Amino acid sequence: MNRINSAQFSEHISIILMRTTHPGNVGAVARAMKNMGLFNLNLVKPEFNRLVSEEEAIARAAGAEDIIHASRTFQFLDEAISDCHIVIGASARSRKMPWPLMNPRDCAHHVIQNLAGSLSEVSSAKPPLKIAFLFGQEASGLSNEELQRCHYHVNIPAAANFSSLNLAMAVQVITYELRMAFLSQAEHADAQTAPVLSPEDEGWDEAVASVSDVEGFLAHLEQTLIQTEFHDPANPRQLMMRLRRLFQRAHLDQREVNILRGILSSIQKNIQ
Repeated sequence: MNRINSAQFSEHISIILMRTTHPGNVGAVARAMKNMGLFNLNLVKPEFNRLVSEEEAIARAAGAEDIIHASRTFQFLDEAISDCHIVIGASARSRKMPWPLMNPRDCAHHVIQNLAGSLSEVSSAKPPLKIAFLFGQEASGLSNEELQRCHYHVNIPAAANFSSLNLAMAVQVITYELRMAFLSQAEHADAQTAPVLSPEDEGWDEAVASVSDVEGFLAHLEQTLIQTEFHDPANPRQLMMRLRRLFQRAHLDQREVNILRGILSSIQKNIQ
């Protein structure tokens, strides 16, 4: 596995904050990111006036104001993650339906390993991975719908009787583990054959599908299932949620998405 350098580490990993209520927390997050060598910060629908509150954010950034100035703001999560290939949501809550879940250390090693593999095979047909870590609002975290948009969840194993972390603290834990995994690459880079299990791995023949590609497929799938009367939107029975989990767990590549959409189009054509 090739090693990734500092520029690649910072370029291909981003932090996304959902519906943040306090500008000071944005500044503290920026500081935590810069401490660990990350610079891509995106805000989705922040619940404060950015222009009015930027001074407070900069004060808390303590030298990381360049990250705040370069950050981007989006109205919708779809816009923020449309060009990403892997989205990882921070969650402190257990869910009724289990989702692929990792602790911060395992998650960091998974990210660095797959990012290194993708960067070693960069081409016009197979661009490097873009990976986003998604953090929710300070008081309520990520909604169930937002967590369903993630390929993985990451959970910080804090003490059960006092498990709530400040937003910037949570970001600091995750980014610290990412940096430690990045710095330890050389120790684990050897000549052994690495497993090739998904489009994220070095040696796969097609580029991993982007979030927008998969979302387009899932919308097409739901439309087709309604047309065939397999899916009743009035009585969904968690069908689309389970199918979403299935296909996100599969980590489809671009050609697989095209094949599946071709199958759906063929079905639609023959039921008209």
